[in-house]
Amino acid sequence: MMKRKLKNILVTGGAGFIGSNFIHYIFKNTSFCGKIINIDKLTYAGNLENLNEINRRYSGKGYFFERADICDFNEIKRIFQKYDIDTIVNFAAESHVDRSIFGPRDFVLTNIIGTFTLLEVARENWKDREDVIFHHISTDEVYGSIEDGAYFYEDTAYKPNSPYSASKASSDHLVRAYHKTYGLPLTVSNCSNNYGPYQFPEKLIPLMLLNIFEEKTLPVYGDGKNVRDWLYVEDHCRAIWEILNKGKEGETYNIGGENEWENIELVNFLCEKIGQLQGKDKDYYKKLITFVKDRPGHDRRYAINCDKIKRELRWRQIFDFEEGLDMTIRWYMNHQDWVDRVRSGEYRKWLEKNYKAR
Repeated sequence: MMKRKLKNILVTGGAGFIGSNFIHYIFKNTSFCGKIINIDKLTYAGNLENLNEINRRYSGKGYFFERADICDFNEIKRIFQKYDIDTIVNFAAESHVDRSIFGPRDFVLTNIIGTFTLLEVARENWKDREDVIFHHISTDEVYGSIEDGAYFYEDTAYKPNSPYSASKASSDHLVRAYHKTYGLPLTVSNCSNNYGPYQFPEKLIPLMLLNIFEEKTLPVYGDGKNVRDWLYVEDHCRAIWEILNKGKEGETYNIGGENEWENIELVNFLCEKIGQLQGKDKDYYKKLITFVKDRPGHDRRYAINCDKIKRELRWRQIFDFEEGLDMTIRWYMNHQDWVDRVRSGEYRKWLEKNYKAR
C-alpha cells in the first residue's frame, strides 16, 4: 500500500478537543517533518492552552497558528496559499447536541457552510493535483439510532435526528459529492464518542468527573439506558493518521471503540472509580445521580463496526477503556487550573485581550 507524502497539513479546529489531541499526536508519535497549520475560530470550546507545549517547542518551526473562521473564503484562501497546503484535516465543527437543539444556526453555518468553503478553496487551488488529500471528520450520530445487536457500517443509510447530526450528515454528503463530481481527493471518517484530555466540560465524561470532584448533582437524561460506544481520543488520532497516509481516495472509514456502555452504567462506574481513588466507599458518589427530563430526539443506541479500517489499514485500538479512563480522570485531577480558567471565563478574557481575530 502506497504511503502519501504529506507536507503542509491544515488542521481546522485544531484548538478544540480532538483537533488539539491530533496535533499533539503528530509531534509526539510520528516522524512527520513538514508543517502543521492550525486554524481555529476560537469559540467557547477552542482553547489555545491545549497547545501550550506545542507552541513553546515548535512555533515557527513546524507549527503555525492562524485565528480564522472556516466560513471566510478569502481568509481560508489566503492561508491556503501562504502555506502551500497539500493536506486538510477538517475537525472544525459545532458538536454539542444540546446546543444544536436550542441554537441550530451556528451548526448550519460552521458544519455545512464552513465545510463547503473549505471544499471550494481546495477545488480552486488544487486543480488536478494528485499529491493532495482532504480528510473530513464526522460522527456516528449521522446514522441515527440503532436497535440492539445491530451495528453501523460504512454503507449504513444516514438518518440523523438532531440539528447537530443533520448538519454533519449534510457536510458528509457535500464532501462525497465533491469527490464524485470534481474528482477532489477525499476521505471521510465517522467516529464514536471520544473521551480523554482537553475535552470541554459539557460532554458526559468530563462533566460527570468534575461534578463528582465537587460533589455536585450528576444529571442523567431519561432512564439512563441510552447506549454509546466510547473511543479513547489517542486511538482516534492514530486512526486518522493512518487514513491520511494510506486511506483510499473516496472511501469512508468507521472508527469505533467497540466499547458500549449505558449512560447510567458509565456514570456509576465513574463514581466507583473516583471513590476508590479517594479512599471512599464505592457507592459514596452515587447519591449524586439525578435523572432529568430526556432531551428531544435522544437516540437510544449507537454502535460502530470498524472492521474495514482494521482490515485495510491495520489499525486497532491500543487503550482499553479502564486504562483510558484512568488517564482521563488523572488528567482532570491534575489540571484543575485549566478547568477553572475554561469554566470561569478568564481564558476568554485573556484571549480577547491578547489574540484578536483578523
